[in-house]
Amino acid sequence: MAKARPKQDEDTINLADATVMLLESSQHALDVLSQIIFGFGVREVVRCLSVEEADKAVAGHAIDLIIMNTAIKDGDAFAFVQKLRRSKVEPNCYTPVVMVHGHVRRRDVNRMRDTGVNFVVAKPVTPQVLLQRILWIGRDKRPFFDNGNYVGPDRRFKFEGPPSGTDGRRASDLTTPMAEGDQPNMSEAELGQMLKPQRVSL
Repeated sequence: MAKARPKQDEDTINLADATVMLLESSQHALDVLSQIIFGFGVREVVRCLSVEEADKAVAGHAIDLIIMNTAIKDGDAFAFVQKLRRSKVEPNCYTPVVMVHGHVRRRDVNRMRDTGVNFVVAKPVTPQVLLQRILWIGRDKRPFFDNGNYVGPDRRFKFEGPPSGTDGRRASDLTTPMAEGDQPNMSEAELGQMLKPQRVSL
């Protein structure tokens, strides 16, 4: 079932009153990411070095944006997002999530999308690219879906049809494990093109 997201101003996005949660396993990476976010005018940043801290943060704060690394030493970043989406605790179950990922490949993007992530940013993170992604999310009008198997923003960025030889999209359609590096890393331009919303004809 699709749920409409709160209407947002299409002309301006003021980040001064936003609460942003950052989840990174490395203190240095967390410090760098924090400085980038403060540079965008954000005044309240919730810093987490573990999934346990992140769980406590989303339980005790209304979070407007989550930026997190996929490589979390003490937990599963994907499980964290799925748990958040399925919690049905508003407003955080609808909070936009940006995942920062090294060695981004198409199957990695598909996995993150299927987890309920809004956007993916490849490492090394630059302020310009991250701000572009945040602004895009702020203007995103995709509804949220909860169909039992998937909870998150509409995954239909563009319609490419079902995989060859199948009649639908399933995680089991992948021919190799997701961890295998049999595809080249994607550039930010390729990520942007893959995740660029396009009109869908149904």
